[in-house]
Amino acid sequence: MTHPPSSGSPAPRTPDPVSARAGVPAQRRTAWTAQAERLRAVATTEPGRLRIIGAVLALLVVAFGAVTTLEISSRASAADDVVSRSQPLSADAAAIYRFLADADTTAASGFLAGAQEPEAVHEQYREDIEEAARLLVKASGNTDPDSASRRETATLNKLLPVYTGLIERARANNRQGLPLGGAYLRYANQKMADEMLPAAERLYAVESGRLERDSADARQWPLLSLGAGILVLGALAWMQRRTYLRTNRILNHGLLAATAAASVVVLWLAAGHAVARAELRSAMVHGQASLEVLNDARISSLKARANENLTLVARGAVLTPDGSADQYEADYTTGMKALRAQLEKAERLADDESGSAPVARAAEGVAQWRARHREARATDDRGDYEGALKQIIGTDESTGQSFQQVDTALEKALAHEQGEFTAAAEDGRGALRGLPTGAAALAVLGAAAVIVGVNRRLSEYR
Repeated sequence: MTHPPSSGSPAPRTPDPVSARAGVPAQRRTAWTAQAERLRAVATTEPGRLRIIGAVLALLVVAFGAVTTLEISSRASAADDVVSRSQPLSADAAAIYRFLADADTTAASGFLAGAQEPEAVHEQYREDIEEAARLLVKASGNTDPDSASRRETATLNKLLPVYTGLIERARANNRQGLPLGGAYLRYANQKMADEMLPAAERLYAVESGRLERDSADARQWPLLSLGAGILVLGALAWMQRRTYLRTNRILNHGLLAATAAASVVVLWLAAGHAVARAELRSAMVHGQASLEVLNDARISSLKARANENLTLVARGAVLTPDGSADQYEADYTTGMKALRAQLEKAERLADDESGSAPVARAAEGVAQWRARHREARATDDRGDYEGALKQIIGTDESTGQSFQQVDTALEKALAHEQGEFTAAAEDGRGALRGLPTGAAALAVLGAAAVIVGVNRRLSEYR
C-alpha cells in the first residue's frame, strides 16, 4: 500500500534553470582560463617559445607569398590587357576613323573622274567601307553593353548605311550628268564630317583612355608585396640572430633556406616589376605617343585631300559663314597646317632612323602637295576647270600623286611604331610571366624550411 509522504519529509529539489544557464559561461570561462594558463606556461619555456615563433614565421612567409601572388597577378593581368586587348582596340578605333575618312576622300575622287568612275577607285571605296564595317562589328563584340564605346559603335553602325546610300545616289546622278549628284556628294561629306568622324574620334578617345589606364595599372609599384617581403626578411634575420645568441651556432640550415627563398622572391619581384614598368612606359612614350600623332597626321591628310576634291566638285557653291571664301578651300588650308605641325611632332618623337625617315618623306610630300595645289588653284581661277582637274586627279605631277606619297610614308611610319609598341609591351608582359606562380611555390618552400629549422632546434631539448 502506498502512503503519501508525510509533512515532515523534505520535498525533492528541482534544479533552478537560471542557475543552470549561469553555470555554462562559468564553465567556459574556466576552460578558457585553463587554456590561457597552459599557453602562458608553454611560452615561459624555450621549446614553447620556439614553437610559437616558428608558427608565426611560417605564417608570415606564406602571407608574403599570397600577397605577392595576388598583387603581381593583378599587374600581369593589366599588362596582358595592354598587349592583347586595350592597344588592339585602340588601333582598331584609329583604323575605323582612317577607313571612313579614306572612303570619303575616295568617293570624291571617283566623282571628279566623271561618269566613268575608274574601277580601282571604286574598289578602294568598297574596301574602305567593308573594313570599317568589319572593325565596327569587332569593336561591338569586345565592348561592354553599357559602355561609351558600345554607344559610339552603335551610332556608326546606324550612320554607315545612310552615308553609303547618299554616295550611291551621287554616283547614279553623276553617271547621268545631273548636277544633283554634286549636292548628294556634299551632303554625304557633311554627314561624314559632322556626325560619323566625330563619333569615330570619340570611340578612339575612349579606347585610348582605357589603354592608358591599363598601362598605369600594370606599372603601379607592388608596395604591399615589397613591404611584406622586407618584413619577412627582417623577421628571419632576427630569428637567426636569436638562435646564434642562444646556441653559438652561426647557421641554421632551415632558417637559412627560408631566408634564401624569401630573398629570391623579393629580388625577383623588384627586378621583374622594374623591367616590366620600364618596358611598358617605353611602349607608351615611344610607341603609343608616336602612333597617336601619326594617326592624327594621316587623318589630317585624308581630310585635306577630301576638301581639295570637294573644292572642284562644289565650284564655289559652299562659302565660309562670312561669305568671303570657299569653305572647302579654307578647310583644306586648315588641315594642311595641322598636318605640317603633326609631322614635325612625329619627327621629334621618332627615336631611330627607321621611324624618322618615313616621316621626313611625308613632310617632303606635303611641301610638294602644297606647291602643286597652288598651281591647280591658279589654273582653276583662270577658268580652266579641265586643266585644274588634271592637276588634282591626273597621273602626271598631280596633287593626287603627292597625297599618295604622303599616305604611303605615313603608313610605313605607323607600321614601324606599331612594331615598336608591341615589342616593348611584350617584353613588359614577359618580365612578369611566372612571377605569381614562382612566388607562391617559393613561399611554401620557405615556410616548410622554417618549420624544419625550428624542429631541428626543438630536437635538442628532447
